[in-house]
Amino acid sequence: MRIKRALISVYDKKGLLDLAHALHRKGVKILSSGGTAKALRKADIPVTDVSKYTGAPEMFDGRVKTLHPKIHGGILFRRDNKNDSEELRKNNILPIDLVVVNLYPFEKVVKQKGISEDRAVEFIDIGGISLIRAAAKNYKFTSVLVDPEDYPKFIQEFEERNGSISDAKRHNLMIKAFERSSHYDWAISRFFGGEGDEKFPYRMKMIFERAYPLRYGENPHQRATAYRLVGQRSLFDARIYSGKAMSYNNFLDADSALHLIREFYGKTACVILKHNNPCGVAFAKTLKGAFERALATDPLSAFGGIMAFSQRLDVQTANSIGNKFLEVVLAPGYEPEALEILKRKPSRRILDITDFFFPVHPGDVTFRHISGGMLYQHEDPSIYDLRTAQVMTRKKPKDENWRDMHFAMAVAKHTKSNAVIISKNEQILGIGAGQMSRIDSTKIAIRKAKANKFNLKGSVAASDAFLPFPDTLEELAAAGVGVLVQPGGSIKDEEVISAADRLGMVMAFTGIRHFKH
Repeated sequence: MRIKRALISVYDKKGLLDLAHALHRKGVKILSSGGTAKALRKADIPVTDVSKYTGAPEMFDGRVKTLHPKIHGGILFRRDNKNDSEELRKNNILPIDLVVVNLYPFEKVVKQKGISEDRAVEFIDIGGISLIRAAAKNYKFTSVLVDPEDYPKFIQEFEERNGSISDAKRHNLMIKAFERSSHYDWAISRFFGGEGDEKFPYRMKMIFERAYPLRYGENPHQRATAYRLVGQRSLFDARIYSGKAMSYNNFLDADSALHLIREFYGKTACVILKHNNPCGVAFAKTLKGAFERALATDPLSAFGGIMAFSQRLDVQTANSIGNKFLEVVLAPGYEPEALEILKRKPSRRILDITDFFFPVHPGDVTFRHISGGMLYQHEDPSIYDLRTAQVMTRKKPKDENWRDMHFAMAVAKHTKSNAVIISKNEQILGIGAGQMSRIDSTKIAIRKAKANKFNLKGSVAASDAFLPFPDTLEELAAAGVGVLVQPGGSIKDEEVISAADRLGMVMAFTGIRHFKH
């Protein structure tokens, strides 16, 4: 079945001209309207206006353009049905073999702050969604394209088959078309309320599409692949400049690194992670300095880790990284020479996170799969407000202590609980993560700091949750740590406060817990 006539009506013009030129070269007649027709004419591609073909003008500021029997009849015409053929002839309808449509960007528009219902309504596509459903229903005879990402492979098959498309290809395009229309309708329902409350709808629908091939899962004997939530951007869309393909574990670690580095938006920071936990974090006046201070936190654990930067990566930092075995680098852009230096380690993955580097928004959500279901929650949007933290001890923090308290708690927020973090001069000195008891996390943080020759006198510690006993304070004080910041809220708070005073320590309560499981 050769494609002889196509209807093209797209909001997103990406790839439009490449597709239209390919169709024109094979003699395909093109019907179009509005901005799509203008774009095609500007590129010297012959096009017939839908209104001229149907004899009906566009109406109501473009709300009605393609809703006409000559359009939908041409799309839904069954080529093997004699009655359809007779009705086609009687009504002077021309067969339409290809429908290319993408919709008004309703999902994107309704994310704008303060969008009104009246404004949102104007981005509900009617003609486009009708064209998609009609073409998808008649997939045995009509091809439908709803995603510009599908144009290149479509063009390749179209040219290889001398102007036709295989049955299998039409079938696959039909499935994608119905998925797109289903997701679009669900987005509209979600915006206008649906069942459930404002924050947590009673029903949710998520559509995923394969986004990135994985060689295997967490371990070589596990099969795996990566899926993107349709309509959302993710790290699967990051530009990868070099290195081997990203693995299952690489993506998990890179996502954790992205979330942590976002905490330091606007700072000069470097974070290094291993197995979803930070093993080095620091600020400095230069990016090179931040990297070297972060690496010094725990160079042994950093071996084979993931590093992320808060600024465009420069030549000096790239030279400092050199051939060190760090599997993945994330940064919001790279100086060209710095990129070439990093590429000298051929196995190293280099990701550009420019499109993903922004502060966490309070309304963002996150979800995790469990057997037979999903846990859904709002993101943990912030650390505590320095103005609301309560100093509980007789001894008060110095100005530099406040900065380290906030810095250490930001790292604790992204460390598996139980978490105890030790910091000094906005450099992490020791990290205790993922232990079943808080005292064990404390001992690990102290041991790691001492193993790397750090002087803990005058340092600050942060705990992601309250202290159930004074033992954590006693361990920290014996190591030289002078300040502890924690949420508070234990039934033994008074006992812990008394212990802090007895030990001559500073302790502040934030009132905000940061468990990470």
